[in-house]
Amino acid sequence: MDSSSNATMPCGFLLQGFSEFPHLRPVLFLLLLAVHLATLGGNLLILVAVASVPSRPPMLLFLCQLSAIELCYTLVVVPRSLADLAAPGPGRGSPISFLGCAVQMQMFVALGGAECFLLATMAYDRYVAICHPLRYTSVVTPGLCTRLALACCLGGLAVSVGLTVAVFHLPFCGSRLLVHFFCDITALLDLACTRSYVDELPLLGACLVLLLLPSLLILSSYGAIAAALHRLRSPGGRRKAASTCASHLAVTFLHYGCATFMYVRPKSSYSPRRDRTLALVYTNVTPLLYPLIYSLRNREITAAIRRVLGRGRQGQGLRGP
Repeated sequence: MDSSSNATMPCGFLLQGFSEFPHLRPVLFLLLLAVHLATLGGNLLILVAVASVPSRPPMLLFLCQLSAIELCYTLVVVPRSLADLAAPGPGRGSPISFLGCAVQMQMFVALGGAECFLLATMAYDRYVAICHPLRYTSVVTPGLCTRLALACCLGGLAVSVGLTVAVFHLPFCGSRLLVHFFCDITALLDLACTRSYVDELPLLGACLVLLLLPSLLILSSYGAIAAALHRLRSPGGRRKAASTCASHLAVTFLHYGCATFMYVRPKSSYSPRRDRTLALVYTNVTPLLYPLIYSLRNREITAAIRRVLGRGRQGQGLRGP
């Protein structure tokens, strides 16, 4: 590591962010701030809407957890990115401590992993609801929902801790400049001095646990759902059953598609600037799309949001002249 880096960043990294585009930073700041506020507002609205429903079916409870994960997911990355964009001066980037970088990466992976497991859980919920409707209330009980939600969080936490320990045991060399706006796994692996495939095994193992296993559960659930829909003789019933899965499928394709493209590939294919641009999309745009997808496709969520907004209008009317 060079002397200037040693003087400014003895035990950490330098997040380059978008410091090489000083003229674009104000525009990017305003754009990301607007998207971030819309994401927070959309997910908070879903949380409040679900909380306002007296009797909550399991799918709404899972959706509530999904919105909570998305809230935390964006808060781990976006506020610091906005602060770095708003910081005065050209600079090479923003310093972050070794521990701070490790904590950010661990939380990012834990929340992403919990979402992977949660999407598989939601697919199982749809499987029971469509393939075994008469047994649904006896199988998917509130107690089972609580245990599954807790298992999703603990599973993501366990994998994230193991992956973080493995990555931060690697030797880092050079200027320790991360061409990224947060401590992402690919940026850290690209900065590691070693070039052995053995160093990529922890990421491969995490991808197997967080992506392959849940995706197999999702595929098996929807395979059984497709077979059950094929046996239905009523076109209307088939459409109604399929519509309950549409929003979940859309979110699943978005989440797994982005994660697979970003992390299931060899280190030799990493491109820091391209990966940074893609990360800008999946850390800002996809969390904004999730509330839109569910509010447009899920009738229960749509009705709950209308009730919440209706109460807000009534409250304003009562306070008016």
